[in-house]
Amino acid sequence: MKRGDRELVLDALHHLGVLRRHVVGRSLEDQPVVDAVCLRLAAAIDAVAGLSVPVREQAFGRRWQVIWATRNRIVHAYTVVDPAIIAATVKHDLEGFESALRSIEQKLRPSGMS
Repeated sequence: MKRGDRELVLDALHHLGVLRRHVVGRSLEDQPVVDAVCLRLAAAIDAVAGLSVPVREQAFGRRWQVIWATRNRIVHAYTVVDPAIIAATVKHDLEGFESALRSIEQKLRPSGMS
């Protein structure tokens, strides 16, 4: 059974929440932290990849190509992922990614739910 868009968004948001807990009070120069962040970021992006194309395009537009490339770099070239790039992604890009997901979730929320 294929998961629906809302379920996929909630899954991605869950992974981002865990990712945020990984970095609280920890250094992104610490390799186990970087590894944990990469795992959760890739999992969140994988969930978003399952969204219907119109929903994903509305939320991310052309940015999706860069987001997917980030996932591919993590998954296929993990031995050469630069921790500084992951730290910069967390610092500069994570908020916008999460915000777009929250916006999608709100639009997909069944009426009557808050």
